[in-house]
Amino acid sequence: MVAVMFMGVALIALLCVLAYTLAIYALPFFVGLAAAQFAYQTGSGLVGAGLVGLFSAGVAFGVLAVLFETIRTPVIRLIVALVFAAPAAVAGYALVHGITKEAVPSEIWRQIFCIAGGGCVGIAAWMRLAVGVGQPAR
Repeated sequence: MVAVMFMGVALIALLCVLAYTLAIYALPFFVGLAAAQFAYQTGSGLVGAGLVGLFSAGVAFGVLAVLFETIRTPVIRLIVALVFAAPAAVAGYALVHGITKEAVPSEIWRQIFCIAGGGCVGIAAWMRLAVGVGQPAR
């Protein structure tokens, strides 16, 4: 029983580290997923939808990364960082909801934990991107 509890804590810690590491890639992932779903529903097939999704995610990440690096105004750079961080907060909410779905019987406390987790992941992604905002772009 104790081993299962330690494994559960280790799994939650591993998922939190993974969420923090991958948080800035949530927006390109969601864009790619939406493009792949659209392509699949319009009849492109599984391979075509996968290629469309990969291309769309790459373009979304590239455009936002170029915007973030070339814009000199700190306020606009913070807004671009927030555009990256908002889907990360949604992904953090979903991650905590998936973990606590069966573990927390109270719906109110589950929502409190989910909102706190989503907020922490969103703020972590925003802070990770906003570290160099005060410095001029290269």
